[in-house]
Amino acid sequence: MHYRFIRDSFVGRMVYHLTQHKFFKHPEEHIDYVIPEKYLPNDLKTREFEKVEGVELETAANSSSSSTLDQDPDAKIVVGWEGDDDPENPVNWPTYQKAFFTFEIAFLTTAVYMGSAIYTPGITQIMEEFNIDQTKATIPLTMFVIGYGLGPMVFSPMSENAIFGRTSIYIVTLFIFFILQIPTALAKDIVSLSILRFLAGVFASPCLATGGASVCDVLSMAYGPVGIASWALGAVCGPSFGPFFGSILVVKGDWRWTFWFLCITSGTTLLVLSILLPESYGKTLLYRKAKRLRAITGNQNITSEGEIENSKLTLSELAIETLWRPIEISIVEPVVLLINLYIALVYSIMYLWFEAFPIVFFDTHHFTLIEMGLAYMSIVIGIVIAAAIYIPIVFKIFTNPLLRGEQVTPEVFIPMAIVGGTCLIIGVFIFGWTSAADIHWMGPLVGAAIFAAGAFLIFQTLFNYLGMSFWRYLASVFAGNDLFRSTIAGVFPLFGKSLFLNLKTDRFPVALGSTVLGAITVVMILIPILFYLNGPKLRARSKYAGAG
Repeated sequence: MHYRFIRDSFVGRMVYHLTQHKFFKHPEEHIDYVIPEKYLPNDLKTREFEKVEGVELETAANSSSSSTLDQDPDAKIVVGWEGDDDPENPVNWPTYQKAFFTFEIAFLTTAVYMGSAIYTPGITQIMEEFNIDQTKATIPLTMFVIGYGLGPMVFSPMSENAIFGRTSIYIVTLFIFFILQIPTALAKDIVSLSILRFLAGVFASPCLATGGASVCDVLSMAYGPVGIASWALGAVCGPSFGPFFGSILVVKGDWRWTFWFLCITSGTTLLVLSILLPESYGKTLLYRKAKRLRAITGNQNITSEGEIENSKLTLSELAIETLWRPIEISIVEPVVLLINLYIALVYSIMYLWFEAFPIVFFDTHHFTLIEMGLAYMSIVIGIVIAAAIYIPIVFKIFTNPLLRGEQVTPEVFIPMAIVGGTCLIIGVFIFGWTSAADIHWMGPLVGAAIFAAGAFLIFQTLFNYLGMSFWRYLASVFAGNDLFRSTIAGVFPLFGKSLFLNLKTDRFPVALGSTVLGAITVVMILIPILFYLNGPKLRARSKYAGAG
């Protein structure tokens, strides 16, 4: 992999500082680097000018420098990229490097996200070992989901502060997540298990909340939705991989092995990404470059955009930015509130299915535990098919027009959101009304795949709609969305089994429960229809939405 990936990785940065900049030097630290004149102190500019232009102009040069110094001796020099094609700018990385970087973020997201439901195939063992009922045994799932809803309230704003950037937060939190799996695997009671799972969810959250932002760091706006969709394959498939691997581990070992497996996978991911995941946030890279140039030139007037922003930020403003604004936007913005409700509903149904799948495939069709885990792969298949359709379409309706210089409004995504909402409805009803012992088990698997395809389309289109509409406050909008959907979705599995069992019939164990969910999805599809008809008017009334 390219030298830059190792140099700007977490380990590369440590080696750089521990060796006092002898290893992994940056371009401006090499002996053949020519420092742009604007970064030089005024006296150095004068001496260079004299040497190049000759003695005759010495007085004029001194006069000019002196005049500039008198006018504004404290003028700040903001560091930027060295031209539009500066290779240090992540947007200018070669395509193969961008693709590898996107894969790294997607892999990181999958590695921690599958931890949400990985232990669920072992719930029966936990009930027996701790002598508890199923609702209590499901609490660790709820706590994990709530944890990764709360984490972004702190980590998302931190990742957009030039001092921290993205990579250091990813690696430090992944290390803590990795360590937490050890006491989780050794937990002796449900209280300890639940608390540890909550903490694991908090430290799993950075890549879930800001993974898409990292991908966008290396892409131009035109390619943003395509890159986010590629990353989202890992994010959306993660919860389905959990029960699949979990079922194998529970059968071959016990429920504790699901956490040892998470420990191994997150530890391996930590080792690889510590060496190969570079910093991608432009403001952080320029912040570091400004520090290096100050050290090289001695010019203390050199600064960066990130440093200027931090100098203007008071403690109260930081608290508002971090804690209150995500909640405020979610409450007072009708567009954000409605999208949060819709996405929370989709998430909730997905987590309810962690309770419905055992009823359908284990109790009704008498699958083995591993076969039931394999049934979750229908969700992955649906997502992959949806992505294969979505990416070419979004390239045609969004990427190409932007590349041609045409204006594109957020509403361009809404027709696909309506298609996704329709798939949700169809998928829920097929799943519910084909889940009978005398109907082939392929029926509910097809329903689950169609629902998953619709869910993927909903996530992608509505997130892009939010991103284009509220780009000024993107971190706050997505942090609020993450908190909203995770808190709601995390609670649903606690009563999921009761919902299905209390409404079951002799032939159809989950049909009426699925019908209740299907009826809700029918009502909720009115949300994207509303945006399609009145989106520009709604955004025009918003004090947070960007122009256009």
